[in-house]
Amino acid sequence: MTDDSGDDEVEPDDNLRSFGETVKASRKRAGLTQEQLAPLIGYSVQYVGSVEQGRRHPSQKFVNKTEAVLDTFGVIGIAAKQLTRRRGLASWFRRWAELEEGAVTLNTYECRSVPGLLQPEPYARALIDNVPPLATPEEADARIAARTERQKLLLRTPYVLFSFIIEQALIERRTGGTDVTRELIDRLLACGALPNVDVQIMPLVQPVHAGTDGPFQLLETNEHEWLGYSEGQQSGIVISDPKDISLLHQRYAKLRIQALNPADSAGLLMRMRGSL
Repeated sequence: MTDDSGDDEVEPDDNLRSFGETVKASRKRAGLTQEQLAPLIGYSVQYVGSVEQGRRHPSQKFVNKTEAVLDTFGVIGIAAKQLTRRRGLASWFRRWAELEEGAVTLNTYECRSVPGLLQPEPYARALIDNVPPLATPEEADARIAARTERQKLLLRTPYVLFSFIIEQALIERRTGGTDVTRELIDRLLACGALPNVDVQIMPLVQPVHAGTDGPFQLLETNEHEWLGYSEGQQSGIVISDPKDISLLHQRYAKLRIQALNPADSAGLLMRMRGSL
């Protein structure tokens, strides 16, 4: 029997439990017990039980085999895709990631690292490698996969309107080295050229700055409700109070004026790339 997930048992969470319940319901619909299913897919009864109880991340082989044997018309595969998507996301960020998927407008001010929606893989890996506790290769791959999946929002139609304001210092830091920074700048330029994306750089010297309280995001849902998001060390909060949202709108409006406009930002990025 194969137990090749690469993971030991973990503390259950809502996403794992949901996937496990999908497998369990599909198995019961097929009229099979765990003991009957296990040899059909080449896994131990213990492995099947752990997945159904939400205590183990399923391997892709398990997903494929179970889907084929139980003939669920893609239901298990879809559930696994959702699970993988959230697996690489911090628990406190998952709610905001769900809101992103239904957004029509997303405004982001960032002063810590380039936003995940704009990160090329080498830059993302450099960030992951730098911040303790260090991720295992599998954990790093899961985080990269989650960011890559989220980045599809940039190209989705109907278009989501994106505005990013990024501190120049984040690029000058050269996280990951010169080659990584060069690729990062190329990605920022490519994203900024999209018809639905504005990338603005906040210059190193800016005596008047509305973002000194830290990074934040503003999101408009498809029902035209505005929500905010603020994140710190190991924490994140979705903001819905109208007074707080109004305050964030005021700050973002100021930041847009204080940052370089998109055309001048692209010019600065090209000069920075040329100096590497």
